[in-house]
Amino acid sequence: MKVAYYPGCSLQTSARDYADSISGICSALDIQLDEIPDWNCCGATAAHSIDHRASIELPGRILNLATKLPHADMLVPCPMCFNRLKAAAWALEKDHPQRYAIKLEGPLPQIWDLADFLATEKMLETTAKHVKKPLSGLKVVCYYGCMASRPPEITGAKDAEDPQALDRIVENLGAEAIPWPYKTDCCGASQVLSRLDIVSHLVGRLYDMAQRLGARAVVVSCQLCQANLDMYQQKIQDDRGARFSLPVYYFSELIGLACDLKEVKKWLSCHITDPFSLLQKLRLGPN
Repeated sequence: MKVAYYPGCSLQTSARDYADSISGICSALDIQLDEIPDWNCCGATAAHSIDHRASIELPGRILNLATKLPHADMLVPCPMCFNRLKAAAWALEKDHPQRYAIKLEGPLPQIWDLADFLATEKMLETTAKHVKKPLSGLKVVCYYGCMASRPPEITGAKDAEDPQALDRIVENLGAEAIPWPYKTDCCGASQVLSRLDIVSHLVGRLYDMAQRLGARAVVVSCQLCQANLDMYQQKIQDDRGARFSLPVYYFSELIGLACDLKEVKKWLSCHITDPFSLLQKLRLGPN
């Protein structure tokens, strides 16, 4: 299966481990990622608050590049990039496209959030055939963040307040996804650069609820959410006077773990909060 692929800026730099895990599992699942040539930044996270036209025309250029590839589907692993690309498609197709200097040059492929794509019945069946080490005993909460599903009139999400893609993926791997009310709460995103106190408060609430519900880990699909939850646990413990020890896994890493891919140990080694101890206790550690 060949698909168009837009990696986005951070997967080339600070989230290289996420990019590597995506490449690894897609290779294992026989998904060929055809990276959009000469792609540019989509404008996340700041363009929409600075210059509306730029926030549409930057991702609009990416969409035009995608129309030149012969693929029906376009995969986007970053929820922020996915949101901006969907917003641009909506604006250029439906919301007064004459306002913008850029015009769509052809039919668009279907734009997929990567987790939603891998949660389709076809891909769940494909993944299940590759599972060699079911993740039995691993109890997690799935944290989607606030970008992949909202607003539903733009993203097309049918379950914007209670998304299920990550839940379906981890349960397909043999883990247990615990229902919880904070699936789409904000982690503070890039406020971490200027107001770490805000991120500490928001993420602290997530940790607290996850532990109260019996979760042993958090599963994410957003690299900024992963960073905010993974990097600052010690500070948030100190701020709240509480004890947290919740590894924060990318869903792609868990797919690789269940499929027993040898690269998983390298991916997990990039985490700040210890990702190995829990897996070792459950006898699920990577080889």
